[in-house]
Amino acid sequence: MTTVSVDAGTDQGRKAPGRPRDARAAEAILDAVTALLGEGQSADALSIEAVAARAGVGKATIYRRWPNKEALLIDAVARMKGPLPVPAGESVRDDLIMLVAQTRNKRMEQYGKVTACLVPEMVKSPEMHAVYQAIIEPRRDVMRQVLRRGVETGELRADLDVELTLLMLTGPTIAQNMLNWNPGIPIEGYAEALVDAVLRGAAA
Repeated sequence: MTTVSVDAGTDQGRKAPGRPRDARAAEAILDAVTALLGEGQSADALSIEAVAARAGVGKATIYRRWPNKEALLIDAVARMKGPLPVPAGESVRDDLIMLVAQTRNKRMEQYGKVTACLVPEMVKSPEMHAVYQAIIEPRRDVMRQVLRRGVETGELRADLDVELTLLMLTGPTIAQNMLNWNPGIPIEGYAEALVDAVLRGAAA
């Protein structure tokens, strides 16, 4: 994560130098960002003042941890993604289902709304887009390694286009989470249905 601590002045309740900063304040600030974006606040319109008010902290408390709004948004996105998943490594199909299922549930639907609010920032800011890519690339690589393992073990076809298959496995989920593009597709059984549909063309 890219959290940077800076001193943006003093506010009431500032701790003395050398004392550990309250981790709960940082959690409250990141929760506030996620909540505001989830409610439809655009990243462009999101203000440090609004985040501070929602989190119940002073603006200086935010600026001591993040130098600007962009850095705060980056950390909020990285945090909402959670820890990297760890495939079992026994079955390519089972591993892919697990990876897809982790990104298609009620919790991730909410985070999809948050991501939708960040899209304009990523479109107009090459730096923000590059940072977002850096956040999601480790997750992309987990699935990439599962696909490459499948090619090596013979579970998947030898001429498989790994990067295109990655897109086929993740693109529909992004569309569903962000836009509910096809309301007729239920969450229950989604991961199995998507993986099996892709594997019909990818299996050896």
